[in-house]
This record gives sequence, structure tokens and C-alpha cells, in this order.
Amino acid sequence: MKTVSVVIPNYNYAKTLALCLDSVYAQSHPPAEVIVVDDGSTDGSRDVIRRYPCTLLESPGNQGVSAARNRGVAASSGEVLFFLDSDEALAPDALGNAVELLAADPGLGCVHGILADTPLVDDGPVEAYKVLHAHFWRVRGVGETATAFFAQAAVPRAVFDAVGPFDERLRDSEDLEYSERLAARYRILLTDRIVAFHDDEDRLGPLLREQFRRSQQLVPTVLAARRQRSAGLRANKPLGVLAVGLALVTLPLVLTALWWAPLLFVGLFVLADVGLARFVAHRRGALFLGYFLVLHLLTHVALVAGAVVGAVRWAAPKPGSRVPVRS
Repeated sequence: MKTVSVVIPNYNYAKTLALCLDSVYAQSHPPAEVIVVDDGSTDGSRDVIRRYPCTLLESPGNQGVSAARNRGVAASSGEVLFFLDSDEALAPDALGNAVELLAADPGLGCVHGILADTPLVDDGPVEAYKVLHAHFWRVRGVGETATAFFAQAAVPRAVFDAVGPFDERLRDSEDLEYSERLAARYRILLTDRIVAFHDDEDRLGPLLREQFRRSQQLVPTVLAARRQRSAGLRANKPLGVLAVGLALVTLPLVLTALWWAPLLFVGLFVLADVGLARFVAHRRGALFLGYFLVLHLLTHVALVAGAVVGAVRWAAPKPGSRVPVRS
């Protein structure tokens, strides 16, 4: 069996680190080594890490997840690299299944997993919304894809060496940039045989701010996918995103005879993903579904706003660029 190096970047996740590491050391396929790169934590994370027989690499300051992962890889020796975020805990068979899938198909450059439909630490209804949504769209996307997420992902060392390290200039959307390079040479598999329990955001304000920030990369990501003619994973239905955008554009009409227009688009938003609504209703009931849809609408508003801001920034002339002048 292939040897596995588990690489865990960490920044201020003392809350979940013990759960994360406990799950790694309880794997049916034991890792050859576990490397935790603490990226300048200030919350006591390092004290937690020192209780385990893993390698602790301490960054002098917060350098970002890309730098932390690269540093962990450089210190590792396993034939398979398994990237795991420190706010997640693995199901016991995750490493073994990852190794088996990679061994069965040499053309795979990465296998990555889904999130469970229950949180690692249950902190309330906002987190329940986020976890249910994250579980649903990943399960819906199981199969070959052009996108890899490295929160729970396995990559053969030879593949990582060929594709190159993570772009350390990126502190966000680094997965998407790496996926572009990876998918150009290898196939990527999203599988439900790798399952992780995630401790997600449990407050509405930070949740919306994170969605706004991440959505600023939406336009360049979509354009890159079209250039490669690849189909990446989609957390949300395009029709739902469009419906919310139209609802926002027509919002001033609530003061006119066309007051029904934005409500029509909100209704279209709800109908855009009936499968998701059915899943939530089945898991948590009709009352929670109403709450879920309200939060889902708000996150879409943040998504649309972030996409617009990102598009403007993407289209704006870059510093040092010259605009051609017609004579």
C-alpha cells in the first residue's frame, strides 16, 4: 500500500484541532506521517498540536494557506499527499479509500471528498444551513470534474511535483487556480467515499462577508472554465443567481405598479433548485426549510454583489497597462 503524508495547514483553529487529529490517527489506513503547519496562530493551537505525535512546523507569521501547504509538502516523504483542513475531521476510511481510488486509476491526479450533512461541532442554525447546503451540492457533483477542493483531497506526489506548488500569492480561491493547472494534465474525481465533518461559520454576518469576498473571483473563474471547455463544480444553480440579480435590479419597482416584479424573481430563485429544497425539507422539516431559504437568499445577494465588484475590478485597467489611443 502507498504511504500517505497528511498535510494540515492551521491558523487559529484550536477549537477543532484535537477532533481533526484524532480522526487522522483513527484511520483504517494509518498515515506514514502527519505534518501540521501552524501559520502564526495566536489561540493556543500549538499547545494542542504538541499533544500528538505529529510534526509541527511553525511559521513566523501568517503567510496564507498556500504557503502553509507548500511548506508541509516540502517536509513530507509519503507517496500520496493528503491535504486536510484543521476545521475538519475525517471518517475512518477516508485515507484508505483515497489510496485505493488513486491506485485503481493511474490517470487520476486528485481525489477529493464530500462534507457530511452534520457539522463537526453543532453551533446553531446558521451553521446547519451552511453544512446542509455544502453537503448537498458536493453530493450532486460526485464524479469526474474540473475542480478540486483541497480541504480533504489526495494527490500522488508525482502529480504534485509535475503540476507544481500552490500559488503563494493567493490567500483565497487558491483551489480554483490550482485546479486549472491540474485539470490541464490529469483527471479529478469528487467521491463520496471520502467524507469529512466540517465546523463551518455559525454567524450570519461573517458568513455573508465570506460569500461576498469569495464571489469576487466568480467572473475570472467562469471565463477560465470556458477557455478550458471544462465543467467545474457549482455550489449554486446559475438560474438562481440570475434570478436574485434580476430581483435586485427590479427592487425599485416595488414603489410602482410593477411591485410584483422583484417578488416574481424571488419566486424563480426558490424554484431554481427544487432538489435542494426537497432535501432540506426531508432532513429538517418544512419550518427549517423556510429559514433555510431566507439565508440562502441572503447569501445569493452577497454572491451577486461580490461578483459585480469582482467583475468591475477585473475589467478595470491594471496598473502599468496602457490604453491604446486612436489617432
